[in-house]
Amino acid sequence: MLTEEEAVAFVREHGVVLMSAKGPVPRLVEAIAGEPIKGSWWAHSRSHAIYRVLQAIENSPDILICRLIDPKITCVHRRLWAALVKNADAFSPAQLAQVRQEHTASGRHTNRTIDYPDWVPEDVRKAARRLSKEEAARLLPPTLTRSAPRSKKYSDISKTRS
Repeated sequence: MLTEEEAVAFVREHGVVLMSAKGPVPRLVEAIAGEPIKGSWWAHSRSHAIYRVLQAIENSPDILICRLIDPKITCVHRRLWAALVKNADAFSPAQLAQVRQEHTASGRHTNRTIDYPDWVPEDVRKAARRLSKEEAARLLPPTLTRSAPRSKKYSDISKTRS
């Protein structure tokens, strides 16, 4: 079982990971659990511990939570933010919007999005301006290259999320 610090290090190492969905990059919940998870991670025997680590990931200032991949919840480490910003035209606005989970007074969780580029810190904007498109593309995982097709689902979620 990964600790909170080890989970942040896992995201940093891989740059881009899916929080719990299966896809073309590693799954964070499986790294945290230390084993493959079939079905929902909420049914896993260590679901409460996994949840605590995921909360730390969501609250980390070095990790962007968005719907970058297929519109599944994706974690992007800060080391790739400038490259992502430089190549923003390769993605839809919904893919680059930050997703923030908020807890309501009734105890429910709701997702709030912060539009791109509103969430981008100034130091990341400056770093992106210094990168060439080619350098930025090399920094991103191959699954995120400009040639990767965008799913039509992204336009659908941008209309339904607040």
